[in-house]
Amino acid sequence: MKRRNFFKSTVLGAGAFALAPIQSCQPPDKKKQGSAADFSSFDLNETTINILQEKMHSGKLTSEAITKKYLNRIEEIDNVGPTLRAVIELNPDALEIARQLDEERKAGKVRGPLHGIPVMIKDNIDTGDRMQTTAGSLALEGFIAPEDAFIVKQLRTAGAVLLGKTNLSEWANFRSFYSSSGWCGRGGQVRNPYMLDRTPCGSSSGSGAATAANLCTLTIGTETNGSIVCPSGINGIVGIKPTVGLWSRQGIIPISHTQDTAGPMARTVKDAAILLGAITGVDTNDTSTEASAGNFFTDYTAFLDPNGLAGARIGVARDFLGFHPLVDQLFEEALEAMKAKGAEIIDPVKFEGMGKLGGYEINLLMYEFKHGLNKYLEERPNTPVKNLEEIITFNEKNSDLEMPWFGQDVFIEAQKKGSLDSEEYLEALNNALEITGKKGIDALTEQHNLDAIIGPTNGPAWNIDWVNGDHFGGGSSSPAAISGYPAITVPAGFVHGLPVGISFFGKAWSEPVLLKLAFAFEQATLHRKAPEFLGSLMG
Repeated sequence: MKRRNFFKSTVLGAGAFALAPIQSCQPPDKKKQGSAADFSSFDLNETTINILQEKMHSGKLTSEAITKKYLNRIEEIDNVGPTLRAVIELNPDALEIARQLDEERKAGKVRGPLHGIPVMIKDNIDTGDRMQTTAGSLALEGFIAPEDAFIVKQLRTAGAVLLGKTNLSEWANFRSFYSSSGWCGRGGQVRNPYMLDRTPCGSSSGSGAATAANLCTLTIGTETNGSIVCPSGINGIVGIKPTVGLWSRQGIIPISHTQDTAGPMARTVKDAAILLGAITGVDTNDTSTEASAGNFFTDYTAFLDPNGLAGARIGVARDFLGFHPLVDQLFEEALEAMKAKGAEIIDPVKFEGMGKLGGYEINLLMYEFKHGLNKYLEERPNTPVKNLEEIITFNEKNSDLEMPWFGQDVFIEAQKKGSLDSEEYLEALNNALEITGKKGIDALTEQHNLDAIIGPTNGPAWNIDWVNGDHFGGGSSSPAAISGYPAITVPAGFVHGLPVGISFFGKAWSEPVLLKLAFAFEQATLHRKAPEFLGSLMG
């Protein structure tokens, strides 16, 4: 969740390897920020799944060796060098998992493309191992989930090495309208690897920064509205926000059962597509996945086509432009690149009713957050806190640690909400879905016979500001997020060295089409480049 300014105007106007959190009052050491050390010389820099599989197949590397390299990289980049704070906790069993997978490979068993590949997940996803699940909050410190989330079970079955958990905006950025993306009481402030004084966006801040900084091969983030696509765009990587129901949400600390989903974050469209397919499947503990039967694939790489833009009809959502002239310029260049590859651009297509959307969405989210979080905690009797009310009390008692910069105004408002039978909630739900889905993406797609709609993912990263909170500029996440439809962001260039992404979104279950378009755009432009860990824009 990230659209802090958007909501503010509508609501206020009407283990052993665990990394210690940074002191929340102290920014990284200036000497480290301005260090001349070359952190881009890592030998697995920008390495893809296919390359790692080739090295393991040939015997040049083992999964254990790859895992060790990433663990050393995390120590160098995340905790000692630029102090990125992208990782909140490392898996003490990671090397043993890698060794077991190496033994399987020696015995002739390779589970698939993720076999032996190190992956990290966001710290709001349950793991039934020795790692905590806290959503970045000290209120849940010490909580060990009783079992893996469904997607973590899928990840382990696919042969991935669960390397650790990534830092995040506390409670997935749903605690205060004045929050700083990437900050949490347990893990401190995540920083943007392109410029360390800039935001990594949120709430999947650590997942975005870790992937961009080559701390692992892949990460998993979660999104309610923008929390995958914004940190992906602002950290110069690829992010997929799937159709709600394509991936199970069982075992993920919730905000909204209408909008929540986890999704892949990677440096290439192909790697993201590999991860996307490995996690799909119907889960009896998440009824939203029932609709995915017949609509999901286990291998999305089959849809990747470098000529995929040829003949495609793409609508331009210009309502989401105009917040930054240099972002607009990059967007126009992206349109020309698509035209050069044979795409037909329908410009513009217009979403109706967006001005009313913020009020509906925030009401929808507050009702569902209180209901979903209380249910999650109730089903896990070993959690230190049992409901939202107890979390509010914990934060008040520990305000020096949990609320040194911003409060819990969203929590307090959510606590006031009633049941999901409320007329206010039902009105918000119906109107939000109609504006973004039936009368939004569905209507525009059918009216113009579109394959996808595009908009800017993000503006250039703003300075981290613990006093005033986020200075979010603009983006296009809301239609796909609120409707529960898919979106994919791909790097589209840089504004003064800061990455900007472009988003492709479409109707429910249209991931194959969006992947085809996103891959073709990626291959035609190749905007992705590794970060240099600059201290600031001034050097």
